[in-house]
Amino acid sequence: MQTVIVPVVPQLPGALGTSAATAAWAVTITMLVSSVLTPVTGRLGDMFGRKPVILACTVPMLVGSVLCATAPNVTWMIVGRGLQGVGSGITPMGIALLRDVMPPDRRGSAIATMSASLGVGAAIGLPLSAGLAQFGSWQAPFWCVAGLCALEIVGVALLIPSVPRAARTERGTFDGLGAVGLGIVLVCLLLPVSKGADWGWSSPTVLGLLAGAVLVALAWGRWELGRTSPLVNLRTTARPQVLWTNIASLLVGMAMYAQQLVMPQLLQLPDGTGYGLGQGLLVSGLWMLPSGLMMMAMSPFGARVTARYGAKVTLVVGSLVIAAGYGFGQLLLGSAAGVMVATILCSAGTGLAYGAMPALVMSAVPRGETGAANSFNTIMRSIGTSTAAAMAGVVLAHLTTPFGGSEVPSLSGFRVILALGAGVALLSALIAAFLPARGVGVVPRGEERAEPARAAAVRGESR
Repeated sequence: MQTVIVPVVPQLPGALGTSAATAAWAVTITMLVSSVLTPVTGRLGDMFGRKPVILACTVPMLVGSVLCATAPNVTWMIVGRGLQGVGSGITPMGIALLRDVMPPDRRGSAIATMSASLGVGAAIGLPLSAGLAQFGSWQAPFWCVAGLCALEIVGVALLIPSVPRAARTERGTFDGLGAVGLGIVLVCLLLPVSKGADWGWSSPTVLGLLAGAVLVALAWGRWELGRTSPLVNLRTTARPQVLWTNIASLLVGMAMYAQQLVMPQLLQLPDGTGYGLGQGLLVSGLWMLPSGLMMMAMSPFGARVTARYGAKVTLVVGSLVIAAGYGFGQLLLGSAAGVMVATILCSAGTGLAYGAMPALVMSAVPRGETGAANSFNTIMRSIGTSTAAAMAGVVLAHLTTPFGGSEVPSLSGFRVILALGAGVALLSALIAAFLPARGVGVVPRGEERAEPARAAAVRGESR
């Protein structure tokens, strides 16, 4: 859902009779909606069960995809893209569900694979959409994802078991005011980060939104600390293992997304620049596709490393592999194959790191807070990717070179971003190295004895 729009965006102004700036909201709105609703769906999943919440997230995705495919104007396109963003809550809910239904010996591998699917979806979305738009129409990618959403609804309804109350910890009430407050904080933070380059980083709008994010965050934090059933348990989030894992997640999100932003641009720049590789949109997407597949392929290996050495070690190794990918990228920018190798290395490290993060979080939180804790971790990754986009935009806008009567990003700009990506990944490895050495699985202390009873309850409900 995040990348399927990218090849279509240049066609939207002409197709929908709007400006390029307005059409860009079709990208931004999905990120905003997903960030705001992910913690809400996480808490609802903890209260009412994962399966109904997953279905509740999938239906708006289907409706939104159909709206995008049939949009008569840009307003309906933005509405549809907003509905597509509701689906972001599926992944943290799926990870929480795996904790409930999978036996302990298979749980780590399953969680790592599902976490890595985020990167695979992003990698597949770009060439898929580019091919459909090039050989069909700009509506074709949205019809395709609508069909996938319909298939997902049927699969979830028929194949996923409903977890009985004995297997999960339902308690408390939904914190509506806390949800509104967190939504305001995230919008005030992410909107200027994503639009700062267009609005001006020193503009009153950007500065006002950032100041508002800080003030509302302070008030929201005080409110959450005073609640018996908060949307996000800040006391749990402040535990060292959870806190530092979330910070490392933000950094890994930055490191992962930086190369996904700059490598396609380098592939598509004309070879007449002296460093551009002259690839079309579809071909550049295909060069990037193996990196997404590598991310999925690494998840079983990461699960074995976690089972033997602990999720902390997996996160450290993953961050170091990302940094190595950026280092090799500095040497391999001269060919499309070299770029592919660098992105494969970065994605291999991301697959390891993404698989370790849920294990670290879930081994430190009670079962009844699994969905909310995973959702908050997903938000931290989203903040990281948004920050990477802003960082790359600033660097490439200032380090340019003239070509064909216009300014294009310079080679030094790409190298600076690669260096920043490596630095962020190394910082993530350093933070992960100092995480508390506690457990290797995804079951917090004190819950081990309850596992057989929960597993039996799930099996009985499935029958």
